[in-house]
Amino acid sequence: MNQDNTSAAEVISVRDLTKRFGSFTAVDHISFSVARGEIFGFLGANGAGKTTAMRMLCGLSFPTSGSGTVAGFDIVSQSEQIKRRIGYMSQRFSLYADLSVEQNLRLFATIYGMSASDIRSATARLFRELEMESVRSTPVRDLPVGWKQKLAFAAATIHRPDVVFLDEPTGGVDPITRRRFWELIYKASSEGMTVFVTTHYLDEAEYCNRVSIMVDGRIKALDSPAELKRRYGASTMDEVFRIVASDATRSE
Repeated sequence: MNQDNTSAAEVISVRDLTKRFGSFTAVDHISFSVARGEIFGFLGANGAGKTTAMRMLCGLSFPTSGSGTVAGFDIVSQSEQIKRRIGYMSQRFSLYADLSVEQNLRLFATIYGMSASDIRSATARLFRELEMESVRSTPVRDLPVGWKQKLAFAAATIHRPDVVFLDEPTGGVDPITRRRFWELIYKASSEGMTVFVTTHYLDEAEYCNRVSIMVDGRIKALDSPAELKRRYGASTMDEVFRIVASDATRSE
């Protein structure tokens, strides 16, 4: 994909997005766009500003300056509309351990404002597609990590959002489980869902259509993995990241 996705298919678009906390600039005039169905990797070392940027895109924090839209809605004036059109999944999965698999799905569907009939059809679809029927009534606390991860993704996308934000969703899981999770990501992308993902696993950046790398609040590199490796004379995205972030001054 081209770096400049200026088209009607844009699902995320930000221009000069900036967030300051007093004299500290966490996000410093970043600009980029993401197309419908794109898997967009958002990388950066701890303290680079990627979490702050993601919170603004999700309507959870307002920018100090700059502009942006997500799913066609303004991130400043229409944050509530954005929240209904996106999904969010974190490394901690945000599931309710004492509730069953089905109860978790129904709870999240209700939070996203789905009707009772839509909830019934959506849960039936997910149990079938994700082969989760056998654990339908199982409390989440009794699930293996891989199943919890699958369930968290299902809960974040049950309402078929325009964009799903994945904040280090594969942290702490084994390589086989990570690979299976990326199969879910590819399926969602093939169905037109935009996937915005942060990860500490640089090999996962290879799975993205495009990757941005934030350093000290700014986007220092943005392109396809193949083009970034060519540009920096690197054989892996890990090498690219080390080169681009070599002059970083911030850390958490």
